[in-house]
Amino acid sequence: MPGHIAIERDNAVATVLIDNADKLNALTVAMWQELARVMRELSEDDNLRCIVLRGAGDKAFAAGADIAEFATVRNTREQGMVYHREHVYGALQAVADCRHPVVAMIHGPCVGGGLELACQCDLRIAGESGRFGVPINRLGFSIAYDELVAVLPVVGRAAALEILIEGRVWDAREAFAKGLLTRVVPDEKLAEETRATVERICAGAPLVARWHKQFIRRLAPHATPLSAQEIDDSFAYFETEDFREGYAAFTQKRKPAFKGG
Repeated sequence: MPGHIAIERDNAVATVLIDNADKLNALTVAMWQELARVMRELSEDDNLRCIVLRGAGDKAFAAGADIAEFATVRNTREQGMVYHREHVYGALQAVADCRHPVVAMIHGPCVGGGLELACQCDLRIAGESGRFGVPINRLGFSIAYDELVAVLPVVGRAAALEILIEGRVWDAREAFAKGLLTRVVPDEKLAEETRATVERICAGAPLVARWHKQFIRRLAPHATPLSAQEIDDSFAYFETEDFREGYAAFTQKRKPAFKGG
């Protein structure tokens, strides 16, 4: 079955599955759109008290976007702006705007768009197999402003610079030490710890949980609004040779030879 978003319900708890197991749960355009729709619908369900967001299986949370689609859906500046500002950001915003507490349960790779999604969750619990980063410098393109705004409040300035400029992927213990994760447990304990966390959340007053999310979001610092030109300029990488080289190298499974043009 093609990649999709699945929902499992257990009374007041919903588990949202990013399911594209053959590609380490990489998200297609259809999956970004479906995730946004699912999260908006769940947010309106007053019977819910908690949502768990996870990847299907136990191999990966989400290995970012499905790069195999880029040649057809994200190959020009115009396509890129729609892809990131509507599809990806729409899903990120839907997770962030959800009224209910959202817990990310993380096995294996949680990179690129997967890391951005995890950062929109309220708690992030990882097994020791967790791997975290946004190594898009190797593909020759930059993170969209909307997506950086989603990550920066969680990881902070110093860690964001390390993630994006160095392009290194961290293990779970390092991610925890740098404040990205709520806690790390052995993989075999991840389901148990996630379940215990959800039970603690559900034992509290649901309206209070929603209010606390609202209050914290209201008090978080907001950046000065970006101009339309700044946003447009952030997609200039589509016109570079390095972007073409990065994508070609990925699809050909070779090391890219970037030239800075």
